Amino acid sequence: MLQEENESLLEKLRLAEERFEEAESRARQLEKQVANLGEGVSLESRLLSRKEAALQQREAAFRVAAQTHGGTSQEVVALRTEAEIARDEATSAFEQVHETESELKSLRVITQRMILTQEEMEEVLLKRCWLARYWSLCVRHGIHAEIAEVRSEYWSSFAPLPVEVVLAAGQKAKEELGDNDLKDREKLAPELNVPSGERNIENMLLVEKGLRELASLKVEDAVALAMAQLRRPNLLKSGLSDDLKLPTEGQIDAFELSQEESEDVLFKQAWLTYFWRRAKNHGIEAEIADERLQYWIKHNTKSPTSHDAVDVQRGLMELRKLGIETQLWEESHKERG
Repeated sequence: MLQEENESLLEKLRLAEERFEEAESRARQLEKQVANLGEGVSLESRLLSRKEAALQQREAAFRVAAQTHGGTSQEVVALRTEAEIARDEATSAFEQVHETESELKSLRVITQRMILTQEEMEEVLLKRCWLARYWSLCVRHGIHAEIAEVRSEYWSSFAPLPVEVVLAAGQKAKEELGDNDLKDREKLAPELNVPSGERNIENMLLVEKGLRELASLKVEDAVALAMAQLRRPNLLKSGLSDDLKLPTEGQIDAFELSQEESEDVLFKQAWLTYFWRRAKNHGIEAEIADERLQYWIKHNTKSPTSHDAVDVQRGLMELRKLGIETQLWEESHKERG
């Protein structure tokens, strides 16, 4: 069954990669179409200007002939006919230019919606870091060994330093003054800058699919349990797996975490700080956003304990329950029209 599931997951990953390549190809073609249409509009405008000039010349000739009566009636009729034809051609050209401009505007809107903003691509990068980190921990602890190495290699190719990048994002969120100026964002965290060629919306869809897979396999719970087992190996003999879980709300005494567990708590604290900063900047959950942001900023300055491990789990559950990431995505699309 595990082999079949592994083959199925590998096939899904292959299909996702193919769809990603197809989406990139479609985006490139769409950008070329927009560029070509832009050139077409400029050409149509030049041709229209020439037709208008020719029409004015013919009308001037018609007026001269009518005033001086120097030409025959047939010449006057011919000039009038040519002027009417030129006027019809100009009207038709105006309509074509208007239709082309409308089509160009629609394509630009579609292209804009398919390209992620700098802030959205930051989110993609951080989610790649999340996936790279937890699949690498799976490899380290022998969790889902049949697929972990493949997943770890794939996501690590996008995020080779997942912990460092997320911690940098959390630090940036602590230092921000609340503006969204792109230059200021780049100065605060150059590690989060991404090439424009990677801003296709397919990247967001791929990481969301990867996160759903991670959740369905309960990878994070399995990693937390494995870390606790390494910290308290003497409890393994008794088989009391419940004692290895994170402490409950009623537990008063905090205990020290292992280095790996502490790193995991700091990683999640930085994650929560980053998303609550964005929520505050965009006015999402305004009644609690600032309070949550200040809470995680303060809790990100000390050595974590078992209580902090519980707090970050609650914080992540709250983030998901409120749909902060979804609200940020919807707000971003509103801002782009």
